Amino acid sequence: MAQAGRAPAGLWRAVARGLGELLVTAGLVVLLFVVYEVHVTDLLNDRRQDELAEEVDEAWTRQPVDASAALVEPPVGEPVAVLRIPRLGEDSQRVVLQGTSEDQLSQGPGHYVGTALPGQQGNLAIAGHRVGKGSPFLDLDRMRPGDPIVVGTAASWFVYRVLGDPASGDVAADPSGIPGLHVVRPEEVGVIAPTPGAPGASASGAYLTLTTCHPRYSARQRLVVHAVLDGAAISKADAPDGPPGLTGG
Repeated sequence: MAQAGRAPAGLWRAVARGLGELLVTAGLVVLLFVVYEVHVTDLLNDRRQDELAEEVDEAWTRQPVDASAALVEPPVGEPVAVLRIPRLGEDSQRVVLQGTSEDQLSQGPGHYVGTALPGQQGNLAIAGHRVGKGSPFLDLDRMRPGDPIVVGTAASWFVYRVLGDPASGDVAADPSGIPGLHVVRPEEVGVIAPTPGAPGASASGAYLTLTTCHPRYSARQRLVVHAVLDGAAISKADAPDGPPGLTGG
């Protein structure tokens, strides 16, 4: 009888040991997946962004530089502009592709099809990953009122400034009523309307909107930054190395 009683106990120990090993293995798989998504995809994206930057430079060098020429929305997957955000560091430059599907966002920020193009009246809306795939908008929550966001095209620079009150740092105190930075639910698509937050209304200015997931490692909400165009286009012929906004001026 004692042997009969020990057999089930031994079986349960074997099951428990097997289950423990399975959980450890599953944990390692999850950990490796996280490392891949957060770090490996960043490295792969850096390489892809270098390739895109070279392609854009070559394409823009070949075409005539005419700052007065109207911009045309490119096909999905093609470059739209180059985005630089000084607040996020000197290495924040990213090539923006047309489209916001995962195919584009895995390569860098993506331009919402149908929204304004750089410098145009309306809302130039751009999405980007918060974590992984280059993490272009990882620290987007650091943006402050008045911060420059520089958008480059073949012929021109456009400097946008984050909305809000630069004196107090209050992102919700802009006279336009449009917050410089806020968090919304994913279904609140009015943030990319021609006038941000006013679906159905005509454009009341030339805006730039950046969207990304919030909080980090979650897609539960969206972190949104709104900026407004600060002055006219700056010709690259006059400022080949970029406008003062590139250094925060």
